[in-house]
Amino acid sequence: MTTTQAFWDKASGATACEVSFADQQTLSADLEPAVGGLGGPTPHDILDAALAACTTLTLQLYIARKGMAVQQLRVEVSHAKNGNQNVMTRSLQVTGTLTEEEQASLLRIAEACPVHKTLTAGSSIVTLTRVVGAAG
Repeated sequence: MTTTQAFWDKASGATACEVSFADQQTLSADLEPAVGGLGGPTPHDILDAALAACTTLTLQLYIARKGMAVQQLRVEVSHAKNGNQNVMTRSLQVTGTLTEEEQASLLRIAEACPVHKTLTAGSSIVTLTRVVGAAG
């Protein structure tokens, strides 16, 4: 199991938190400016990025394996609220020459990326809490 951590320290005076990954890479996430954040990607932006990156990488592997005449691939993801439901919109822009059959296969493979499957299948989240003494 891979562990990703987010850390916030009140003493920093910032609203942003630092997110670190198992390979020690980091990024910052913040609140939207409308609720006090100072800018930077929000958690929903990072979720959009996860879907865009996973789609791009999945399609890149498929394009290479099939030998498709594709020079560039751009995946854009946006999100909006529709009542109680979040709606993510994903757009694929392919630079190259593709048959209609190849275009259809790219759409099919995009929906098979692991993040897409996780988001559409639903997930269970188990939350554990541990309280430690005040930092000194």
